[in-house]
Amino acid sequence: MDSSSSLPVTTASSSKSDRRSKSKNLHNTSKSSVIMAFLSCLAWLYIAGRLWQDAENRMLLANLLKKNSGQRPKVLTVEDKLMVLGCKDLERRIVEAEMELTLAKSQGYLRKQPQESGTSSGKKLLAVIGVYTGFGGRLRRNIIRGSWMSKADVLAKLEERGIVVRFVIGRSANRGDSLDRYIDEENHAMKDFLILDQHEEDQEELPKKAKFFFSTAVQMWDADFYVKVDDNIDLQLDGLIELLQSRQGQDSAYIGCMKSGEVVTEEGRPWYEPEWWKFGDQKSYFRHAAGSIFVLSRNLARYININSASLKAYAHDDTSVGSWMMGLQATYIDDSRLCCTYSGQDKVCSLA
Repeated sequence: MDSSSSLPVTTASSSKSDRRSKSKNLHNTSKSSVIMAFLSCLAWLYIAGRLWQDAENRMLLANLLKKNSGQRPKVLTVEDKLMVLGCKDLERRIVEAEMELTLAKSQGYLRKQPQESGTSSGKKLLAVIGVYTGFGGRLRRNIIRGSWMSKADVLAKLEERGIVVRFVIGRSANRGDSLDRYIDEENHAMKDFLILDQHEEDQEELPKKAKFFFSTAVQMWDADFYVKVDDNIDLQLDGLIELLQSRQGQDSAYIGCMKSGEVVTEEGRPWYEPEWWKFGDQKSYFRHAAGSIFVLSRNLARYININSASLKAYAHDDTSVGSWMMGLQATYIDDSRLCCTYSGQDKVCSLA
């Protein structure tokens, strides 16, 4: 065998194929490198831009802080804190509330003046006198009408003197029944009632009647004084008018026959107070005007009108009113002329 026949033989076609394969690989590698370089450039530009923007923002903030550092107070005021918290509107409402409170105090605890006056001339009255009466009190009402209210035009003449007098009564528990109709008919004929439509006329509801009377009267008539009188009192009207005229200008006057003392036990009714324990360990009534007749000035009556919904009513109207006055700057005026004594079924006060 010829030795030359065992040597490898490289053909021309084989060499060309290898060169094409190497050229293709180099081309693919070059293309990938270009893409990677392009992406690297984009990433570098993005990072560089962010770094530059952050640096610019930091520089801007630093300049602003440096510029305003000398202008800002070292300690924040209340106004600064309100501005930071966004409470300027709350601050405005607080100021408005303070102004309303100041106005209410200057007007006697009332924001709005009465809408109507008690006289046709519109002048301010000296007093509104409310004579407490009940459904069975027609005889007593007629006795009063036959004494100091004897003439048909007496109410108009009294109003010319600045005095309004009305019988004060509530409504029946059965609204619209014969009791209510009789009162409506009597009022239509005599025109001398102040009917408390929201009040239920009952002996046990008498303390609440005081709230309704003063609240209603102060809204209907603008007077210096508001007087509560029982219908079994032989009232000397001229003496009462003289007393009130002498007290004009005393804006917080609480006038009556002042008393205090031991709370009567349950066996000693009718003056028992179930909630006596609120008055103290000695079971004593606080200072208050006796309920037969007492006087409140305009400011005190308006206070009852505004706060009637939250005022506590005790078993009796005189102690209830006395409890309402305790928290106020009321001027207690003890006038012995308003102390009444019994004469048969009626009480006689020494007004003269």
